[in-house]
Amino acid sequence: MNAFQPSPPPQQPIAPRRRVSQSARRQQQRHPYRAMGCEMLLKLVANGVISAAAIAALAQLLPYHLSQQSKLREVRAEARQTEKRVTDLRTNFSRYFDPQQAKSVMQEQSYRRDPTQRQVVWQDQDIRDSR
Repeated sequence: MNAFQPSPPPQQPIAPRRRVSQSARRQQQRHPYRAMGCEMLLKLVANGVISAAAIAALAQLLPYHLSQQSKLREVRAEARQTEKRVTDLRTNFSRYFDPQQAKSVMQEQSYRRDPTQRQVVWQDQDIRDSR
């Protein structure tokens, strides 16, 4: 029983209650949701500003996006043409280096003809009739 007993915490004096005037009490009773309404209004205004900024950013990005899409279409069309050309060149590659077909390839790519062949020139029917 000789153990040390902790001392009780010091008691703080209780602050006297403030009396709220009757006019303030009546105002609180008349407008119980005024603070919540102001808060909601501020939230709506903030969200409106953020939405306007987002719409303005999208409006600026839309023309850039459209121009990029048109450039992409042009590049894809060019790639298709190049791919077709590469395919044609690959199919003709072996033919160009075949010694048996050298004469025919030479005739296709130049104006010279084999001396044993005659050149045929086609004419329209209308041109012959007018002579």
